[in-house]
Amino acid sequence: MTFSDTNALLRSIPAMDDLLNAPWAAPFSGSLGRETVKKIIAEVLAEIRRELCSGVPGSLSADCRPIDELAVSRAVNLLRLKSSSTLKPVVNATGVVIHTNLGRAPLADEAIHAVNAIAGTYSTLEYDPEQGERGGRNVHVEWSLCRMTGAEAALVVNNNAAAVLLALSATAQGREVIVSAGELVEIGGSFRIPEILDFSGAKMTAVGCTNSTRIQDYRSAITENTAVLLKVHPSNYRIDGFVKSTSREELAELAAERNLVFMEDLGSGLLGPLGVPGNFKKFHADREHSVRECLLAGSNIVTFSGDKLLGGPQIGVIAGSKKLIDKMRTHQLLRVLRVDKMTLAAFDATLRLYLAGRQNTIPVIRMIELSKPVLLERARRLSRMLKRTAANLHAGDFDIAVVETEDAIGGGSFPTDLLSGFGVAIRGAALSAETLAAGLRAAPVPVIPAIREGRVILHIRTLLSGDEQLVAAAFSYAISRAAGD
Repeated sequence: MTFSDTNALLRSIPAMDDLLNAPWAAPFSGSLGRETVKKIIAEVLAEIRRELCSGVPGSLSADCRPIDELAVSRAVNLLRLKSSSTLKPVVNATGVVIHTNLGRAPLADEAIHAVNAIAGTYSTLEYDPEQGERGGRNVHVEWSLCRMTGAEAALVVNNNAAAVLLALSATAQGREVIVSAGELVEIGGSFRIPEILDFSGAKMTAVGCTNSTRIQDYRSAITENTAVLLKVHPSNYRIDGFVKSTSREELAELAAERNLVFMEDLGSGLLGPLGVPGNFKKFHADREHSVRECLLAGSNIVTFSGDKLLGGPQIGVIAGSKKLIDKMRTHQLLRVLRVDKMTLAAFDATLRLYLAGRQNTIPVIRMIELSKPVLLERARRLSRMLKRTAANLHAGDFDIAVVETEDAIGGGSFPTDLLSGFGVAIRGAALSAETLAAGLRAAPVPVIPAIREGRVILHIRTLLSGDEQLVAAAFSYAISRAAGD
């Protein structure tokens, strides 16, 4: 491209006022504000100028449209992207019940109503109307937590990593914490037990081996500076074969004997037994202990999540000894880690479902406990719906069939346990599984499927009420999108 050609193209870039006052810009000015729209258009025009002046026009060379049309197209695309939130609902068709990337536990209706009732008004978040004075925000959930777990006291923070951090900072800062080498876990790429211990100000002493830690290992490591014996749930991994771990009862006895704190990071937040009507292919969840069982076995402090098996919002709980938790109430970290009013409202409503014996209405619990006959009927219904969708679009080159699936609890809970389920498999004669999955994800309400053996798999277990219609709409969108390409 010659210098004169570049100048001619630069002169053809439309003026800001022409674009800003064009009819297509008006809706964006209404949703984003005129000044924001102006800045976004300016970004697009500046990018085009840079490409032209660089001598390496990049995508400009592949686009045969005039510069003014290209500018409008880029501006509209960027304005569409910026005018809607990137945080949006999706349909989870992966078969992973507690899907960390998709927001973990969907809330029960009662929890949603509680959030709606408190979000748009003033509240008693930190006010005691009976006394007419300042109150504490933890009071809204502590009674329910103690009733459900048998704890003397309980405290909540913004997630379980924060719960572990606060508990260790309050009980072991500047002192030693003994933990099994086989329990130095990493969860989600950012939560590592050694790093949390270091950040809390405690000194870590790892004992035993990866696959074997005995009570004598703990006993031999205790010094005058030891403060805590820590037991960590293995969460998202399991070791098979020759494995030896020390029971919580043994650790509790040793801690009591040496006047130490015995703390357990349970992680999953299991409050009671899961109802599993023969739908586990591989099942070890019956060996999982609830928070109450851990406390009864002698744990002084148990930390756990609210948005995993408990089925509530993201929150971290510290339950156990009143003496220890009272120390945490006055710790400076608590203010940094405190929970907002909407999370407290959702968590309180979720706990009250447990108190009422209605935990099977909580989506996570309900999904785990779904029976195979129910899943099969729903899979058949979705299969018929998708076949009708393909037929209405005259896209008959799809093989749509009900298939058996292996579902998972997810969220670091029971990583080796598989739930037997059903799903709908889709194979297109002229459409790859990857292309179809991309189309489903690009739908107005994205559908996140699994891909296996060249087929898109829509797992039924993780579909919420009304999701079948959204799946059908996304399937229609994906087919039309592929035809347009």
